[in-house]
Amino acid sequence: MRKIFAFTFPLLVSVVLFNCSGAEKKNEADQTSSKLPVMALLDSASYDFGTIQEGAVVEHTFRFKNEGEYPLILNNITSSCGCTTPEWPKEPVGPNATSSIKVRFDSKNKSGPQVKTITVYANTEPAYSELRLKGIVNSAPKPAEEK
Repeated sequence: MRKIFAFTFPLLVSVVLFNCSGAEKKNEADQTSSKLPVMALLDSASYDFGTIQEGAVVEHTFRFKNEGEYPLILNNITSSCGCTTPEWPKEPVGPNATSSIKVRFDSKNKSGPQVKTITVYANTEPAYSELRLKGIVNSAPKPAEEK
């Protein structure tokens, strides 16, 4: 009986310690992620501007709310094309506050189906998210040649 106890007691203690240390690490990770800001979009992450004529400028505003406990900081926003320019708040967005990202697409010299990706870098987890503008640009009519 002593041999069984001598074998099972250390095994039982190590199992209990292993489970406790894993739970503490998980709780620490949960607490860290719950303290990060959360950028929650109030509308869709994608905007379909439909069909436009080449040369038209499309603007769309993506509204969001910081659902985290700490200020949300938008570090940078990039676009997949120079024809798409974003404007965003440079000040931190407080907890439970709303703000917006305005995106402008200039269709000059663009034609056919268009999909533009806007990447938002912030102090969130994950560290970036993506927004999209999409639609179709009809070619501008070619000027008639003079004779």
